Amino acid sequence: MLGLDISSSAVKLIELSRTRDTYRVEALALEGLPERAIQDKVIIDPEAVGAAIRKAVKDSGTRSKRAAIAVPGSIAVSKTVTLPAGLSEMELEAQVRMEADQHVPFPLEEVNLDFEVLGPTPGNPGTIDILLAATRSENLDARVAAAELGGLQVEIVDIEPFALENAYVELMAPKLTDISPDMAVALFDIGATVTSLSVFHQGRMIYTREHPFGGRQHTEEIMRRYQMNHAEASRAKRQGGLPESYDTEVLEPFIELASQQLSRFLQFFYAAHPNMHVMRILLGGGVAAMTGLNDRVSQGTGIETTTANPFIGLPRAARVSNRVVNEDATAMLIACGLALRGFD
Repeated sequence: MLGLDISSSAVKLIELSRTRDTYRVEALALEGLPERAIQDKVIIDPEAVGAAIRKAVKDSGTRSKRAAIAVPGSIAVSKTVTLPAGLSEMELEAQVRMEADQHVPFPLEEVNLDFEVLGPTPGNPGTIDILLAATRSENLDARVAAAELGGLQVEIVDIEPFALENAYVELMAPKLTDISPDMAVALFDIGATVTSLSVFHQGRMIYTREHPFGGRQHTEEIMRRYQMNHAEASRAKRQGGLPESYDTEVLEPFIELASQQLSRFLQFFYAAHPNMHVMRILLGGGVAAMTGLNDRVSQGTGIETTTANPFIGLPRAARVSNRVVNEDATAMLIACGLALRGFD
């Protein structure tokens, strides 16, 4: 199963295998997208996205054509509802549709709807908790179409926050040996246009929220200051070659801004959970690879901050690109979480 993360700036693809309790990276690729292929989480140019997926598949060397994809949390609805235990499958589906009619702000004939039985409601054995998930069909159809244009068959659809949770629980939490389960851990996934904050406690996600901030602001400042187009600025960020003034004029101010924004986002969590305290911050997403960001966030929040690298300790096939592993690990969190769905 390929985990395929279609973000606003790139497509990211990973294939994992598992032997006993150990995962191995079998294939990995990241391919950038044209500047306006995706706007506001909506695929505008499916052909361009499909071409990027096809190139990522080729570059990775994988032979698999089965894919798990995700829709962004901001264009999906997820809700945990409680229903009576003991319902037949037909009764359960009917009850779920009734609940969806209350919680989904679109006509049900315009959405893709799914649900998962989480188990008995804690403290009430007569009821069960159901996770309800829905997104407008047009949002999902565009992603499926792009994957198919890239030569893949979509078998699993998830929601991005749940994919992040999967990656954290399976690949990162076991390595936080100094963090006990009753300590809260904050994971920031800093994308091109959106930063998500997910907080984990007792092995599960207790909070998730998206905020409008990301690495595109950094790219646009490079474009403005050095008269580059988007492709040139993106390439310069990855490969270097920027003027000597870049560090003081662009990089350091952006790192300071990012630290301030992450601190502010954390305050939203504390407002919702005033009795909890985050003991560790993990930084994921492409921006997390910036030198100096960990230290600045740690100074600004007073909380130890480290990079969210899902590949630490994982063996990998010889064909897997060292460059992608070393440079893009933090950008692969959602793709990893999706690839793990193949072992459900």
